[in-house]
Amino acid sequence: MPMEQLSLLFFGWRWQDMLDIVFNAYILFRLYVLFRGTNILRVPMAVVAMWIIGRSANAMGLVITNWVMQGVITVATFIIIIVFRNEISGVVRTRSLRFFLWEIPKAQIDTPVRIITDAVVELARSKIGALIVMPLKTGVDSIIADGVDIHASLSREMLLNLFWPGAPLHDGAAVIQRGKITRAGTILPLSQNRNLASKYGTRHRAALGLTEQSDALVIVVSEERGKVSLAKDSKLHEVRDSDKIETLIKHYTGGPEPVKGMGRQTRELLVAAMVCLLCTTGLWLSFSRGMETLANYDVPIEFMNPDKKMNIIDASASRSRLLISGARPLVNALTRDQMSIKISLDGTGVGENKLAITRQNVQLPPGIRLKNIEPDQVDVTLDTLAEKQVPVQADFSGKLPDGFIMTSIRVIPETVKITGGGLTLDTVTTVFTEKIPLENLTTSGFVNVALVMNPATLRPDEKHKKVQIRYTISKRQSNGDAEKGGT
Repeated sequence: MPMEQLSLLFFGWRWQDMLDIVFNAYILFRLYVLFRGTNILRVPMAVVAMWIIGRSANAMGLVITNWVMQGVITVATFIIIIVFRNEISGVVRTRSLRFFLWEIPKAQIDTPVRIITDAVVELARSKIGALIVMPLKTGVDSIIADGVDIHASLSREMLLNLFWPGAPLHDGAAVIQRGKITRAGTILPLSQNRNLASKYGTRHRAALGLTEQSDALVIVVSEERGKVSLAKDSKLHEVRDSDKIETLIKHYTGGPEPVKGMGRQTRELLVAAMVCLLCTTGLWLSFSRGMETLANYDVPIEFMNPDKKMNIIDASASRSRLLISGARPLVNALTRDQMSIKISLDGTGVGENKLAITRQNVQLPPGIRLKNIEPDQVDVTLDTLAEKQVPVQADFSGKLPDGFIMTSIRVIPETVKITGGGLTLDTVTTVFTEKIPLENLTTSGFVNVALVMNPATLRPDEKHKKVQIRYTISKRQSNGDAEKGGT
């Protein structure tokens, strides 16, 4: 039984459903790429956990728990908008369209932390102000402004020269990525945090501003105090012990990645993509099965692969009632021509045959499931085809107008050949035409009329589906006319 329920759960997928799931999974994945490394992701993850709890509670019949979870999820939506409005605004404002749609930021790989540490210690000892940006997951290309692309090899001397007083680019920040100094002299967005201590100057506010809009690690060297601070996740951490600078940098960046094999960022993104796909699939199944409805339809039965030498004389049912289920929008849009019941006559013989109607005989659109068939069996009587020449008789209805009589009737042709089951033909001696009304006939003439096949399984010759009835009508002689004729 569990296997049957599982098969019904994934039965009847449409290509539209697959497109719907993949498209929304990609949107969810792009949102993860945009906001990963920020605090914004924590609330949606909690919302997903509460949604799972709510669905589980609903399945177990825990009404209050399900109701509470729905309320909390609704409130959490407003929390995301209100509490993280600055972060959301920063991401939307600073990201490019390319980044929104498909771009994947490059992570720090093989960053020589020792070189950075030696340069920072020397800058702090010399009280030379510096801003060093190390992008992690989200990237900073669409956030930082101005600057000069240099793509220079990273070295202690290069960093010291960049920030040396009087150097053209010493007032801006240097961006280090993938073991190189990719940009220098860049301007970072300033933090709007009013609780920042007065001892921190513009460099510290710029470092905080960048970490409020990305997950980058920013190293700040104070020009006045010669102190080193690390900015991460909208927080400043002052490092008093120079020996801990390297340790903290490795801690925040996660250390160097292995050169061989799949990178950590690639693994993370693949896992995130799979989770997004699973979440979207679960959400689709929840909505589609949650809106499931039932409906009854009377569907005609179509007999397939009949033997050309045999004819269907009788069938116990021409239709079968189907009880179907599916998502309400799919069921409401369903039409009768989208459903059919096809029964093969292979293996049947002359006489009565009992044929079962199973799920394999019923064709339904994807997404629609069959619950019941009534009746689930049809009795079909078959007979071998034969031919027989039988006379045709005109079938008149009503009566002629007063004073007129029909003196002769001729049928052309007088006999026709009909085809049908041998058993049926044995009982047929005459074929009648359609009704020919007499009320308006006053003159001789002819009429072409169709033949009536009884039973309907009989078929006339293609050339003689209609016959011609020639008739002669004359006036009836009165008694006076008869007496005069006698004298």
